[in-house]
Amino acid sequence: MVVESLLFGIIVGLAAGLSPGPLTTLVFSETLKNGKKEGIQVAISPLISESPIILSMLVVLSTLTGNYIIIGVISMLGACFLVYLGLSNLTTNAQESKEGLGKGNALLRGITTNLLNPTAYIFWLTIGGPRIIEGIQGHILATILFMLGFYMMLVGSKTAIAIVVDKFKTLVGRKYYLYIIRALGIVLIAFALIFVKDALEYVGIL
Repeated sequence: MVVESLLFGIIVGLAAGLSPGPLTTLVFSETLKNGKKEGIQVAISPLISESPIILSMLVVLSTLTGNYIIIGVISMLGACFLVYLGLSNLTTNAQESKEGLGKGNALLRGITTNLLNPTAYIFWLTIGGPRIIEGIQGHILATILFMLGFYMMLVGSKTAIAIVVDKFKTLVGRKYYLYIIRALGIVLIAFALIFVKDALEYVGIL
């Protein structure tokens, strides 16, 4: 069970790290606009932001009083924040990108994005949380290795994305660089629309 937990954590963490989503898009965006350091700050943000998410989902699982309306509200707040990030990308101009406008806040943006991402809550409610409880009830080492494998691959894969993007962004001209930034803004807004749809489903409107 111990080895299985480690392997499961590695596989799930790698899948989550490489999956397209708001946080991955933000890694691309921050790296392109402000450099590798800012992209890596976004990549490590789950190490900070997911502690309250995990604890809250464990409470829900232990009391069996999960309320999807709460997740729906979180999803709607996440949609608003993603629209804000997307519009920031769409309004980026050459001078702002040259000066690195907004540099230094990447970690906070990463934390906020993840806290308002309903996918994180669903993952820990349906997959991660039960795995932790199972490990605690059986072998605590299994839980530790699952978490270690998961975050090692989650953060590691997103950090690798930031490094690769930073390495090759110099090959992209300023004109195309701005096109990419603005395209990422559109992607963030598209994710916001998905979040709105999810929120309406969670509260029973759809």
